[in-house]
Amino acid sequence: MNGNFLLDTNIVIDLLAGDENVCRRLTEGANVVLSSVVLGELYYGARKSQRVEENLARIQQLADCFDVFACDSNTAQQYGFLKRQLRNKGRPIPENDIWLAAIAVQHGLMLVSRDQHFQEVDELTWIVW
Repeated sequence: MNGNFLLDTNIVIDLLAGDENVCRRLTEGANVVLSSVVLGELYYGARKSQRVEENLARIQQLADCFDVFACDSNTAQQYGFLKRQLRNKGRPIPENDIWLAAIAVQHGLMLVSRDQHFQEVDELTWIVW
């Protein structure tokens, strides 16, 4: 299963928890990247946790192991297009997920998520692990 994958926050949380399915998929030759959006959500979760320093360190270790794609002006253009499309369909999704979808579409990545609302984004290719 070779491919270029962008991980959603729910998948990264499962990875950090040692989920066997996610860990196995990562060892099958997948080229995996993270986004600054997902890291922001993880850092927020760490800051409100009971083990702040431990969780911050785990996130930093994870970030050091993957390429991290940030938002730029091209991402912003893609975001505007996707958000308008979702509004026209009457099918909004969370703001951070629109940014994540925009990064995936921009870079031609398959998004890995367990959130079914990504099916509303026509240009997005996504998969459930």
